[in-house]
Amino acid sequence: MDTRNLQAGADAGHGISFGEAFRVWLRVASLSFGGPAGQIAVMHRILVEEKNWISEGRFLHALNYCMLLPGPEAQQLATYVGWLMHRTAGGLMAGGLFILPGIIAIMGLSYVYAAFGNVSFVEALFFGLKAAVLAIVVEAVVRVGKRALKSRIMIALAAIAFVAIFFFAVPFPIIIIAAGVIGYVGARQGRPEFAPAGHGPSGGAAAIDSMLGEAVPDHVRPDTGRAIRVGAMWLALWLVPVIALLVGLGQANVFSQIALFFSKMALVTFGGAYAVLAYVAQQAVEHYHWLKPQEMLDGLGMAETTPGPLIMVLQFVGFMAAYRDPGGLSPMLAATLGGLLATWVTFTPCFLWIFLGAPYVELLRGNKGLAGALSAITAAVVGVILNLSIWFALHTLFHQTVPVHAFPFAFDMPVLTSVDVPALLLAIAAATAIFRFKLGMLTVLAGSCAAGVGLRLAGVI
Repeated sequence: MDTRNLQAGADAGHGISFGEAFRVWLRVASLSFGGPAGQIAVMHRILVEEKNWISEGRFLHALNYCMLLPGPEAQQLATYVGWLMHRTAGGLMAGGLFILPGIIAIMGLSYVYAAFGNVSFVEALFFGLKAAVLAIVVEAVVRVGKRALKSRIMIALAAIAFVAIFFFAVPFPIIIIAAGVIGYVGARQGRPEFAPAGHGPSGGAAAIDSMLGEAVPDHVRPDTGRAIRVGAMWLALWLVPVIALLVGLGQANVFSQIALFFSKMALVTFGGAYAVLAYVAQQAVEHYHWLKPQEMLDGLGMAETTPGPLIMVLQFVGFMAAYRDPGGLSPMLAATLGGLLATWVTFTPCFLWIFLGAPYVELLRGNKGLAGALSAITAAVVGVILNLSIWFALHTLFHQTVPVHAFPFAFDMPVLTSVDVPALLLAIAAATAIFRFKLGMLTVLAGSCAAGVGLRLAGVI
C-alpha cells in the first residue's frame, strides 16, 4: 500500500495533518445516521462548508462517480475524499471509520437479539421498530421517486422494474443491467430523458478557494503499473478467503455460502441499500432459510438506529445464518465469525473500486452514456424499493401470507383476516410523524419502540 507522505498531508500540498483528518472523520462517522442522503449531507456540511477541505465541484463529481459503483455511495465517497487527501492510508482511515461504529453497534445488538430475542421486552422493542421501518422505507420510495422520475420514460422504467421483480420474480441484477443498457443507449442517442439526476445538497453556495482547489494531485493521476498492483492486492484480500472457504469447507457449509453470496451482492449493489435489500431479504429468507421475514425486519431496524451505511444489516444476516448453523463451533462464536465474514466480503470490494478506479475519475467527466445509465438505474431502483416496501408491509401487517404460483406469476398474497391491527395503527402513526410532522428518523424510531413497549405492558400485543 502507498502510505508515503502521511505527515501533514504534504503529498497534496493542503497542509492538513493526518491527525486532524482522523478527528474530523471520526466526527463524520459518529454523525452518519439517516441513510445515504443524511450521510452525504453531513459530509458536505463538514468537508465543504465548514472545513473547506474540498471544493463543491469536486465533491459532486466524486459523488457521481461513487453512484456509478456498486456498494454504499456515502462510504465510498468518504473513502475517495480520504484517499485524495492522504493517499491509501487516508482512504482506509476515512472509509474504515465510516463503518466501524456500525460494525460494533450491530454486533452488540445481534448478541442481545440472539440471546434475548424471545424475551417480551425485546420483542416489544422490535415490534415498534418494524412499524417505523416500514414507514421509513415508504418515505424512501417517495424521496427517490421525486428525484429520479422526471419523465414518462423514467416512470415507465420504475413501473416495469416493480412488475418484473414483484410479479415475475426477475432477479435484481438482471433488472439493474437492463436498465443500465437502456439508459446508456438512450443517452448516446441524445434523449433528454436520460440526463443525470442531481445528487447532493441543493441550494447551497459552492465553496471557493478550497484547500484542494480543482488541481489534480500527482497521486491521483492514472498509472497502469500502480493500478495492476492495487487491483491484485485488493482482489486477493477479497477473494482468497472466499476461495479458501469453498475449497476447505465445501459449498454446502454456511460460511462458504455467506462468503459467496455476499461477494455476489458486492458486485450488484447499485442504487443504494434499499434496492439490494429486497433481493437479499428474499434470498436469505426464502432460499437459504437463514432467518425469518420478521427477523429481517428486526435487522433492518437495527441498521436504521445505528451509525453507518444501512447495508450494515448484512452483518446481522451473516450473524444469524451462522448462529443457526454453527457446525462444531459454539453458536455465538460461529455467529460472530459469520457476521464479520459478511462485513468483510461486503466492504473490501468498496475499497477496491475506489483505490483502483479513483485515479481514472477524471476520464468519466462528461461521459453522457455513463450518466444516462446511472439515471435509468436510479429510476428502476424506485420500482425495486417499492417492491421492498410491499414485501415488508406484507410481513409486518399480516400474520399470514399465501404464495401464488401461476406461470408466469409468482408472488405472496396476504391473508386479509390475519391483519395485525396494532402493527397497522403503529405504522400509520409512524408514517404520519414522518410525512405530516416531518419528525426525524431517530425520533420516529424511538417513539415507535416506546409505543411497542407500551402496547406490551398494556397487554395489547
